Amino acid sequence: MSAWLSYLAFSVIFVLTGTALFFFTVTRGALLLRGAGVAGSDHAAHVYPIYSNMRLIRMIDFQPIISAILLFQYDRLVSSITQGLRHTNLDGKDVLITSCAFGNVIPRVVTAAVESGARKVLVADIIKNELDHAQGKLGDFAGQMEFLEDNATSMKLADASVDANVIFFLLHELPHHLKAKALSEACRVLAPGGKLYLAEFHRPDLWVLRALSWTYFKVFEPLGLALWDSHDPLKQLQALGGFSCERRTVFFGNFQIIVATKNAAGHR
Repeated sequence: MSAWLSYLAFSVIFVLTGTALFFFTVTRGALLLRGAGVAGSDHAAHVYPIYSNMRLIRMIDFQPIISAILLFQYDRLVSSITQGLRHTNLDGKDVLITSCAFGNVIPRVVTAAVESGARKVLVADIIKNELDHAQGKLGDFAGQMEFLEDNATSMKLADASVDANVIFFLLHELPHHLKAKALSEACRVLAPGGKLYLAEFHRPDLWVLRALSWTYFKVFEPLGLALWDSHDPLKQLQALGGFSCERRTVFFGNFQIIVATKNAAGHR
């Protein structure tokens, strides 16, 4: 029996270690190589390979995996956004999803927007493979979709051109100097009265969860720790002015959902 338990423990440790090494390789490890000059640098140099390589995208974009990464709060976070969209009159208006995300968030957001009367849903991402992958999930809405190869930090869309904008776990992956730019662009394209729905990581309330989260970010995604303090998205949105912001935290404060409503023209 002891030999069986030893084998089981070894197997679990082997799987967990292998998984950790794999994700490190396709996230921070890849960025470290780019920073050392092993890989090229361009406008998408901060993007992890798991979001640009189609084979990796298809391998990792599996709902149970994505839900586990977000501590099984994925459905709760997405539902909060879709409920907000369903309670908004979007008749004849356009909705934007800034940056693709794994899991079923995009189909669910599109469904909620269309059911609320949206004329068109725009999906913008800097990586074409992400757009192609997302398009494969949205065959039922082909006539109401537009896919844009665009940079969240310098978008081609006109001012006040959409009435809702959804950003799902993008900021924690952006270099610090681009976080504010992405928020500024997200707000610029919103029409007066429009709403920005932002889901992101947040500083946990429980010290145990905070320690685990800190370790995760330090190892895999160090750019995310700034969301806890210096680059708090709520404070950055408030600094932009002209918005009414609400924040709700989920799972002992580990995640946050911010809804920022753009004030009517002439009001702050």
